[in-house]
Amino acid sequence: MQRKRVFLLVLLAASTLTNKVIYAQYYFYNDRYYENAVVVDFGGSIGLMNAFTDLGGKKGIGKNFIKDLNWKNTKTCFGVYATAMYQGKIGLRLQATFGEVAAYDSILKDVKESTFGRYERNLSFKSKITDIQLGIEIHPLYFKYYADEPPPPFSPYIFAGVGIFTFDPQANLNGQWHSLQPLKTEGQGFAEYPEREPYSLTQLNYSAGLGVKYEINSFVNARLEINHRFLQTDYLDDVSKDYIDKSLFANYLPSNLAAIASQLYSRKEELNPADITIPGQQRGDPKDNDAFFTIELKVGVTLGRVKR
Repeated sequence: MQRKRVFLLVLLAASTLTNKVIYAQYYFYNDRYYENAVVVDFGGSIGLMNAFTDLGGKKGIGKNFIKDLNWKNTKTCFGVYATAMYQGKIGLRLQATFGEVAAYDSILKDVKESTFGRYERNLSFKSKITDIQLGIEIHPLYFKYYADEPPPPFSPYIFAGVGIFTFDPQANLNGQWHSLQPLKTEGQGFAEYPEREPYSLTQLNYSAGLGVKYEINSFVNARLEINHRFLQTDYLDDVSKDYIDKSLFANYLPSNLAAIASQLYSRKEELNPADITIPGQQRGDPKDNDAFFTIELKVGVTLGRVKR
């Protein structure tokens, strides 16, 4: 239901922008090609989504950014968007993207001797993502005046934006998926850990990326784009700091949730019963926030253009 509402919101925005375009003033590329000063692209996308979190990764000690990217965790995503373009140079874009991210320490099994305990940590998560962004595109090639030729069919561009996204990290226990945020696996909100506030499942993010747009004809265009989201949280995977004393769960959670939390906050014993979890041992890396990115193929239609 939430995703349907987001889709209708983007559709309504596109309709509003289109109505404004109809009355916009024309500007000329040359004698053969002209269009409204503002046109609207409306379309959809399909692509890949992956994340940078504390879990999984590649061999060796955990590294920053792309150095620790494991493509095996890539999931699919899709989206809708509307972009108001001014003279082909600058665009204001509203888009909604839906997908999933996941990571598993077990993916490191073949290189476990090099992972400094990341494989033995044995944690995992998955999360649905809904991301809504408002951003600005800049198309450098269109800042040139094309007096005797039409604009180029290929247009590389850069963009940046701000968004709001929802997530819900979950882990599997005995065939059943459990949401991790209510379990307070790192003592969020416990008096014993006053610096650990409960995290929200709806947060802001900032994005930046690049792409290339191809004009198939005056009505249809395609884009290939990579979009990186910088998050303000380290809990996309529900892992950030160190292990707590599991006896505290019974003091703050209902008995049924305390029982689940005591099994999911640490899973080292599932691999090695002799590997006892000690409070204060490292669980994650709080120095860097999590992030996720998409690589998408977009196909759109342009409204408000005239070509002769």
